[in-house]
Amino acid sequence: MSTSHDTSVSPFRQPKAVWAVAFACVISFMGIGLVDPILPALAKNLHASPSQVALLFSSYLIVTAVAMIFVGWISSRIGAKRTMVAGLIVIVVFSALAGMSGSINGIVGFRAGWGLGNAMFITTSLAVIVASATGGFSGAIILYETALGLGIAVGPLLGGLLGDISWRGPFFGVAALMAVALVATATLVPDTPRPARATSPIAPLKALRHRSLLTMGIVALMYNWGFFTMLGYAPYPMKLDAIRLGLVFTGWGLLVAIFSVLGAPRLQGRFGTAPVLYANLATLGILMAVIAACVQTPAVVIVAVILSGACIGINNTLTTQAVMLVAPVERPVASSAYGFVRFIGGGLAPYVAGKLADAAGLRLPFYVGAAAFVLAIPVLATGHGMLRRAESHLDESAPVLPTFTAVGAPADADESRVIVAVGAGEYAPAVVDAAARLARDTGSVLEIVHVQQTTVVEGQATETETADQARATVVAHLDRVAAQGISAAGQVLGSIGDHAAAGRALGRHADRVGARAVAIGRSPRGPLAQFTDGSFTTALTHATRCTVVLVGPHTDPTAVTTANLETLRTGAI
Repeated sequence: MSTSHDTSVSPFRQPKAVWAVAFACVISFMGIGLVDPILPALAKNLHASPSQVALLFSSYLIVTAVAMIFVGWISSRIGAKRTMVAGLIVIVVFSALAGMSGSINGIVGFRAGWGLGNAMFITTSLAVIVASATGGFSGAIILYETALGLGIAVGPLLGGLLGDISWRGPFFGVAALMAVALVATATLVPDTPRPARATSPIAPLKALRHRSLLTMGIVALMYNWGFFTMLGYAPYPMKLDAIRLGLVFTGWGLLVAIFSVLGAPRLQGRFGTAPVLYANLATLGILMAVIAACVQTPAVVIVAVILSGACIGINNTLTTQAVMLVAPVERPVASSAYGFVRFIGGGLAPYVAGKLADAAGLRLPFYVGAAAFVLAIPVLATGHGMLRRAESHLDESAPVLPTFTAVGAPADADESRVIVAVGAGEYAPAVVDAAARLARDTGSVLEIVHVQQTTVVEGQATETETADQARATVVAHLDRVAAQGISAAGQVLGSIGDHAAAGRALGRHADRVGARAVAIGRSPRGPLAQFTDGSFTTALTHATRCTVVLVGPHTDPTAVTTANLETLRTGAI
């Protein structure tokens, strides 16, 4: 999280490499709902039962799950770009082969290959788009989130339109579009450096020995069990043609995207991660039970499926954030381990649901899916304490990754502090100078803090900078004020989520150390970025009891005086 003060820029002013990856993301996320509109058509034309058709999800997701274990190791060996390009090639080949197949078993097998390519792509795409974002990582994240929403929403619509022509259409459509994305990515995206240290291929499995990560993984497994039961079987009781099914799942996809990007962070900030997840899982269980009870009433099934999109969007974001909060291992390893467990649940559910449907009709799979959602609640409750501690930073000895990293000599715990949040921007020195004047006048220690942000989008997490880069930002400011004879302490503060989450993290830290004031610069991000990614300043002022001083790029440091502390809760200078 940078609190730099550069001139406000559009989030869409990005290099061609970012746009190339964003386009590939749209096509990749289309695959989530692309086949839903053609499930009944596949069953009819290929003389297959719903349980056989459901194996399209099972093969795709189980292979994705297993591949998640090894993709991190592959990427650490050959680099993120090469891994992503290889994944795109696999998707092009196997989606085309699925379109050419003449049997349900053939399509199921080729969907498994598609799942391998999907794992290679989704595991690396967020990191690559952030690394390529010379126009600012905030804008790149907005593009990634836009691509996610567009892909999830448009996928079912495109599947319905092409499926109305032929059930083969969606498969050939993905192959053609992904081929374009492959060429653009291969030619426009620069090579990404390999990590300094290669990841062990079994590190994700070893990580599951930690109770915190395993608990959240089981919650995700049960959630995905219900989710993919609905995705695999809800099209049948709707009794709609391919185009109308596409429109239904487009409405569902729009709610997934909106609540994943906008709804989840705001609910989390107001109520906390665990309470929102409890309510969300309970709501999903109710909606699934309604589908089961009214499986003979298409209108009710349609409405329940569309409404579930809001809950699924919230769950996708907050469950991933919860994993990153409590996992006591490196975040790429935690992401791979979590992805393995959750996709296993999604892969097994359609297969088991098919057996249940064949034996007892369509109601039973939906009731089992509802039970899976509800049973995830007590599992989550077993980890409530560690999640609460990790989220509120109340217990720094909790088994999570370090949240605070001291840089230079630490401040005395009993000393009064003035905190200044810094980035690497052009006007950051002016903010530090203003805070230094305020610290001197109030007899406080100056503490220079940089917030290192981990962004979470649709099951993926990536750090926007390395630990060394975050530390270097603080060291540069410490060295500059030391040359002026000013004594200061430094701190790198970790945050998981959007910019608002970073603001809340800084506010909690300020209250924990009893800071007199927090000085920050004006955000360079425009209204669109602040709307989609949250406002750092607003979240900070709501999260702390101390004075927050906004410093403009041309502020005279002498204008910052003790009077600000006496007259302002939040003030602009």
